[in-house]
Amino acid sequence: MIGDWFAARGRRVLEILVRLGRAHILLYYVLLALPSSVRLFREIVRQIHSVGVRSLVIIIVSGLFVGMVLSLQGYNTLVHFGATQSLGVLVALSLVRELGPVVSALLYGGRAGSALAAEIGLMKATEQLSGMEMMAVDPIERVVAPRFVAGVLAMPLLAAIFSAVGVLGGYFVAVGLLGLDEGAFWSQMQGKVDFHEDIGNGILKSVVFGFVSTWIALFQGYDAVPTAEGVSLATTRTVVHTALAVLALDFVLTALMFNKV
Repeated sequence: MIGDWFAARGRRVLEILVRLGRAHILLYYVLLALPSSVRLFREIVRQIHSVGVRSLVIIIVSGLFVGMVLSLQGYNTLVHFGATQSLGVLVALSLVRELGPVVSALLYGGRAGSALAAEIGLMKATEQLSGMEMMAVDPIERVVAPRFVAGVLAMPLLAAIFSAVGVLGGYFVAVGLLGLDEGAFWSQMQGKVDFHEDIGNGILKSVVFGFVSTWIALFQGYDAVPTAEGVSLATTRTVVHTALAVLALDFVLTALMFNKV
C-alpha cells in the first residue's frame, strides 16, 4: 500500500512536470509567432476590445468601491494617531503599489482569462484548430498569438484605470463624507507618491501579471481535452491557476522591488 501511494504521488508529479513543459513549449512558439502576428492588426484590436474594453465595467466598479473602502478603513486607523491628512497617501500607495495590479489581475483572470480559455477550448473541441492546420494555417500564429498580444497590452491599462478610479473613490469618501481638507488630500499624495518607486513598480507588476495570466489562459484552452467536460475543467483551472500565480508573483516582485530578500 505504501508503494502504491508513492507511485501515485510520483505519477502526479510527472503529470505536472509534463504540463509545465507543454506550457513552456507553447509559449516558445507564441513568442516565435509574434513578429508575423503583428500583420493581423485588426484581429489584435478586436481581441483588445474583447479582453480589455469588455472588462471595463467590472474594473471600474470594483476600483471605485475598493478605493472607498480603503478610505474608510484608513481614516479609522489614522484618526487614532492624528494623521488623517495622510489618508490620500495611504489610498494612493495601496492602490498603485499593490491593490491596483493584483485585484485587476484577479478580475482579468476571472473575466477575460476564463473567456479566452473557453473560446480556444471550444475551437479545439469543434476541430477548428485542426481544420486550420489542414489548410496550412498555423493556429498559434492566427489564433493564439493575437490574443496573447492583446492580453499583455490590455492588462496594464486595466490596472491603471482601476487605480485611478480607486483614488477618486477614496477622494469622494475622504472629502465628501469624512470632511477632510481637499488640498491636503491631493498635496500629500503629490508629495509622497514617487513616479519611479511607486507608479513604475505598479506598472511593471501589471505587465508581468498580464503576461502570466494570458499565458495561463491560452495554454489551458489550447491544451484542453476536446470535450465539454475538458473545456469546463480548463476554464476552472484558468481562474484558479491565475489567482495562485498572481499572488505568488506579487510577493516575489514586491520583495525584489523593495530589497527585502
